Amino acid sequence: MTVYGSFPGARPRRLRTTPAMRRMVAETRLHPADLILPAFVREGVSEPVPIQAMPGVVQHTRDTLRKAAVEAVEAGVSGIMLFGVPEEAKKDAAGTAGTDPDGILQVAIRDVRAEVGDDLVVMSDLCLDEYTDHGHCGVLDADGRVDNDATLERYAEMAQVQADAGVHVVGPSGMMDGQVGVIRDALDTIGKEDVSILAYTAKYASAFYGPFREAVGSSLRGDRKTYQQDAANARESLRELALDLDEGADMVMVKPAGPYLDILAKVADAVDVPVAAYQISGEYAMIEAAAEKGWIDRDAAILESLTGIRRAGAQMILTYWATEVARRLRG
Repeated sequence: MTVYGSFPGARPRRLRTTPAMRRMVAETRLHPADLILPAFVREGVSEPVPIQAMPGVVQHTRDTLRKAAVEAVEAGVSGIMLFGVPEEAKKDAAGTAGTDPDGILQVAIRDVRAEVGDDLVVMSDLCLDEYTDHGHCGVLDADGRVDNDATLERYAEMAQVQADAGVHVVGPSGMMDGQVGVIRDALDTIGKEDVSILAYTAKYASAFYGPFREAVGSSLRGDRKTYQQDAANARESLRELALDLDEGADMVMVKPAGPYLDILAKVADAVDVPVAAYQISGEYAMIEAAAEKGWIDRDAAILESLTGIRRAGAQMILTYWATEVARRLRG
């Protein structure tokens, strides 16, 4: 009995009294195996190139990428998502460097597989934007618009060269209609039935991609709002989900993660395939910038942001902090 009257028997604060108590009753747990490391490899550089908008992240050389892959394995990270950054002179309207068997991404896939084998799930970005001189995710028609069906033909070629290089999982990120089905057919045609597809099911046209443009040396002018999803729409993501699953997606993803936790929860509730979320460059940059100013506790904010993504339903999280956080989680 208190001066405010008697309370019922339930006092939720009893389960928050100590760190050990909070750990014991935690409903959501992060594990190193939940994490996937996005990594950039740049053609023609002898030293890693720092990404100014993403402190601590670099465009790797082939050698430092191998080292990063080994470190990810040692930390317990499950996968690595590779992005190629070609020499500027190799970009063209069709993104042909993206389908060159000796292009930087295909070389990087072979390097990482040679270094770590099957100890790390090697994933590849399947998109043309890094390789086109206009910076869009597909080929353009006579009016300068992205031609969906012509782009699908290029994606089929990309899938095959990435599979031949040894990738375990392809990640088509261009948001072209029908891309998952075309890629599945292209892989099966060359006997690569075991290569999985991580569908970028709900990829929004987000302002938070800004630092990524620097990371991949993007040539984009304008935006991608005609093919990436509108931030105002939620039901549309479930339509995209149904289409991707019908076309043969093995896993699905929501991108960005933090601003779209409601979408992530809807997707996770609707499917029985693994669900991923991508904590993108802008999410990373905001926490690093605020921490550098002394405005937030960096380590606590990182863990809180990742726990929120996991709590919303992501079984796999692509994050630039993957190796760092995995080490911390392992003690």
